[in-house]
Amino acid sequence: MSKIYKLRPSHIIIISFAVFILIGTILLYLPISSKNGQLSLIDSLFMATSAVCVTGLAVVDVGNNLSYFGQIVLLMLIQIGGLGIMTFSTIFIYILKGEISVYEKLMIQESFAHTGRDIYSLLKHIFFFTIVIEGIGAAILLIRFSFEYNLFDAMYLSIFHSVAAFCNAGFSPFHDSLIRYQKDTVINLTIILLIISGGLGFFLLHEIKTILYSKFKRQVSLHTKMALIVTAILLFGGAVIFFVLEKNNTLKGMGLHDQIICSLFQSVTTRTAGFNTVNFAMLTNATLFIMIMLMFIGASPGSTGGGIKTTTFGVLFAIIKSRFYAREDVSIFKRTIPLEAASRSIAIASASFIIVTLFTILLTITELFNIPHQETRMSFIEIMFEVASAFGTVGLSAGITERLTELGKIIICMVMFIGRLGPLTIALAVSREEAKGKFRYSEENLMVG
Repeated sequence: MSKIYKLRPSHIIIISFAVFILIGTILLYLPISSKNGQLSLIDSLFMATSAVCVTGLAVVDVGNNLSYFGQIVLLMLIQIGGLGIMTFSTIFIYILKGEISVYEKLMIQESFAHTGRDIYSLLKHIFFFTIVIEGIGAAILLIRFSFEYNLFDAMYLSIFHSVAAFCNAGFSPFHDSLIRYQKDTVINLTIILLIISGGLGFFLLHEIKTILYSKFKRQVSLHTKMALIVTAILLFGGAVIFFVLEKNNTLKGMGLHDQIICSLFQSVTTRTAGFNTVNFAMLTNATLFIMIMLMFIGASPGSTGGGIKTTTFGVLFAIIKSRFYAREDVSIFKRTIPLEAASRSIAIASASFIIVTLFTILLTITELFNIPHQETRMSFIEIMFEVASAFGTVGLSAGITERLTELGKIIICMVMFIGRLGPLTIALAVSREEAKGKFRYSEENLMVG
């Protein structure tokens, strides 16, 4: 028993996610979870991993292949994975014991890459924002769906889509995601706001609430400022690029209002959400590549989304800017960024790039083995898109998910798992304890660039 307490928080987080994926796999493998025959073990594992990692990639049609039991299991896995398994574990410990130990605080901090704030207040606000935002979203969707479906179906669809959107998981009981509601402003805007709310991060929402309560007397932190500005630039920049590139393709024939809403929706959904209102198999190569970049960046820290995170991207921009001006310190918005944060950002971005590259190569081997590139047409960009989507826990696909080989599905499961936990969490878990001795090797310069 003593060895259990020596596990580091990163170990506990990885084990917890793995256990819930295993439980989800078993439940989805049961015959009661399927409508038309039992899911294969690999498909059950894939769907469970995608749900716990709040990705949204699916190898089976959720509405046509999963029973209500299977869909509810999927929804519960999405909610647990979206809020963080350690959040649920810690709140239950708090309810039972009335307090949280230092070790449990470390686990919740590791789970959300969070330091320096009151854990009790954080937990309360996580559940508060989740219930309120998902509730409002479900209520709006219920009113809209009630015009088409009976009360039970309308309630079920509204709750499912509200939870999936806020948790940034692109699962939908509709076989075409939300393409059928491509021109529905109410559904589009509701899903957009839910996705953005979930992708901003609980700390940011908590700070905005605090600032509003203080009547703007409290100063906005650098984290919140960075996350909001980078998010806004990426969202609107992505929408403009999508509009320009797809105006004469997937947006052709729509009115200007619908084209704008559709472009904004696709830009927002790359923030790791996974819903789509256009057929991604019909997008141009340029659009797919831009969306790969947006998916790679992802959402903000402490959120339900994945990717390297908006603040990491902002810090990288600040580093480049500082080097261009030949400055030693890295600064942005009249604040100096600590060296540790700058180094961590470089490590995260570099490790993430290497992971996406390596797994793209692996998936190319499993899916296109011995096939000349002249005969594969657009398969390479589709595979890269799939890997980037899995790593960013996005859930978008160019149409190859259901055609993946068994080995290809396992590879994507691994990418989703790494993407949800983060490369550094995995690295910390497998690394040895930090060296205690203080020493440095002799310094020697080398040419770079």
